[in-house]
Amino acid sequence: MVRIKSNVYAHKRKKRVLKEAKGQFANRSKRYKEAIKSLIASRQYAYFDRKKNKSNFRSLWIIRINAACQELGLSYSRFISGLKTAEINLDRKVLAELAVSAPDAFAQIVETAKAAAAAPAKAKPVAVAAAPVKTAVKKTVKKTAKAKA
Repeated sequence: MVRIKSNVYAHKRKKRVLKEAKGQFANRSKRYKEAIKSLIASRQYAYFDRKKNKSNFRSLWIIRINAACQELGLSYSRFISGLKTAEINLDRKVLAELAVSAPDAFAQIVETAKAAAAAPAKAKPVAVAAAPVKTAVKKTVKKTAKAKA
């Protein structure tokens, strides 16, 4: 049998790990064993923070929507309740973007939510001129798509 040495592959693996740990403090970037531990921990933090990031963005959107609603004389909770009553299905991301980039369209949505919240609970939802709101949403989506690209 031929004896196979693993030196080349071992060095390659260690080099790759140390290269990835570059920029870490002290021995974490110099010693292989410490670098491995450090990389495992950093990958775990990265995973958890990706999940936490979604929560952070949701709270940011809620803060923006609340601020815009307060300017128009409505609380956030009443606004969301009015939207559900009026059967307007816009998520918080779109609502926050509208509040920032298209205040006119957002004001129309707020007025609709106010009217729906004021109407009796079992009554049909109030009819709304949805055309301006839809165009504002489409424009906002296009802007954000261009900004991401």
